[in-house]
Amino acid sequence: MAARPSPAPPLSRARLGVLVERMRGRRIVVIGDAMLDRYLLGDTERISPEAPVPVVSVTERRISLGGAANVAANVAALRGECRLVGVVGLDREGESLRETMARCGLEDRWLLELPDRPTTSKTRVVARGQQVVRIDEEEDGPLGTEPLSRLITLATEALADADALLFEDYDKGVLAPALIRSAMAAARSRKIPTVVDPKFRSFFAYAGATLFKPNRRELAAALPGIDLGSTRDLMQAVDKLDIDHLLLTLGAGGMVLVTRGGSPPPYRIESLAREVYDVSGAGDTVTAWAGAALAAGGSAIEAAEIANLAASVEVTKAGVATVSPEEVLAVGARGESREK
Repeated sequence: MAARPSPAPPLSRARLGVLVERMRGRRIVVIGDAMLDRYLLGDTERISPEAPVPVVSVTERRISLGGAANVAANVAALRGECRLVGVVGLDREGESLRETMARCGLEDRWLLELPDRPTTSKTRVVARGQQVVRIDEEEDGPLGTEPLSRLITLATEALADADALLFEDYDKGVLAPALIRSAMAAARSRKIPTVVDPKFRSFFAYAGATLFKPNRRELAAALPGIDLGSTRDLMQAVDKLDIDHLLLTLGAGGMVLVTRGGSPPPYRIESLAREVYDVSGAGDTVTAWAGAALAAGGSAIEAAEIANLAASVEVTKAGVATVSPEEVLAVGARGESREK
């Protein structure tokens, strides 16, 4: 087998248009760690006399959806119907998350509210375009037996007529093995695609997933000694994980798609040459667009290529952001023009 994956076959503008149109209205369930992202934006001109840190004068505040909630927001932005299954606290952050979901056109009926568990939130202080500090407020322990049972019930209801299932794991305790097994079983019974953005705690719990999407650090940590540049090692990883397709994200190095059994052969998807402003949320965008493309009938390589187009738009935006179908179609059109 070749040492390096082959370049991915180009996705035509016509096929891209067909798939983007078919994504509209697809019922997509996202299960995972919902977060609230806050941004305090301002300027700094001096160092604090109390400690060697900059004093930031805040001039603007922003709130956006993060983690699994950002995946859901991206699904809504591409005009799919998204059902977010997760946990929020009975707190101000939970209220803000629900309000922000409503502005994005997302229902909150599949969120489980727990009074003794805070809503996961990240507050970023940004001065002159540079992040100064990030403050995380969270509880990442496993859910108790009773709330986990309630969450499984919500997930089962959400999946009753779904077209795809996406898992977005940030190791905050929501994606327990029992929830994963139940949701995967429901997806198999409906014969719908499943996309997984994993973290280490439940890395090996997604046997049978359609598309498994770790980054290089996550895969290397889960499989010590793996050579990420070896096609043979990546094929073995697919077998160990018991998945259909491995989509390894490599940041500026693009992506590699490896299919079980080696047919089609491994493909390399080059990162698109665009100005990178902020990579926050790019992985969430890939999860959303890949899942929607599979729900629309796209192949694994088509889903990866569409997700790559969407990510190339997202990283040009400040902070966690969504991507519209029009933006993806525009990038795809430019890419086809360059190839000609």
